[in-house]
Amino acid sequence: MEYTKTIKLKDGRECVLRNGTRGDAEQELELFRQTHGQTDFLTSYPDEISYTVSQQAEYIEKKRNSPDEIELLAQVGDRIVGLGGLDRIGWAEKTRHRGEFGVCIDRDFWGLGIGRALTLAVIECARLAGYSQLELEAVADNGAALALYESTGFTEYGRNPRGFRSRLSGWQELVLMRIELE
Repeated sequence: MEYTKTIKLKDGRECVLRNGTRGDAEQELELFRQTHGQTDFLTSYPDEISYTVSQQAEYIEKKRNSPDEIELLAQVGDRIVGLGGLDRIGWAEKTRHRGEFGVCIDRDFWGLGIGRALTLAVIECARLAGYSQLELEAVADNGAALALYESTGFTEYGRNPRGFRSRLSGWQELVLMRIELE
């Protein structure tokens, strides 16, 4: 699935939302590790991310060629500062209508509108891919993320009180959210 869009950030800079390429693999992987060390709200820690640049390049290429999954990057100047993705939850008939959303943004670029832009872009891609529901999980203490998701149409449908086991804070409750796309 192909996607490209240029947005203006709150500070006036331009940000390009686009598919990654093989040439972006090293910078994407570094950003992924970096963002996972900047907050305790993401699914893994930097030391758990063991992909090689070559594996990341293959992943990017797979997503780029997929008709119903996507990995988008947010680029400011020549720097990749955010990632947003859409993954199919399952291939079986009973679950193939459901997609899963995830996003990470470099802390230096929080509050500029990149998270909203990536969220809306992934929602748009999910609709184009024919999903009828997009889902996500967010740590209950992450009020900024929850507010963003609610403002883009996601609603809470449940909670998992022991969704994450944080090295820093122990159990973290996850808020399960979804948006209907049709």
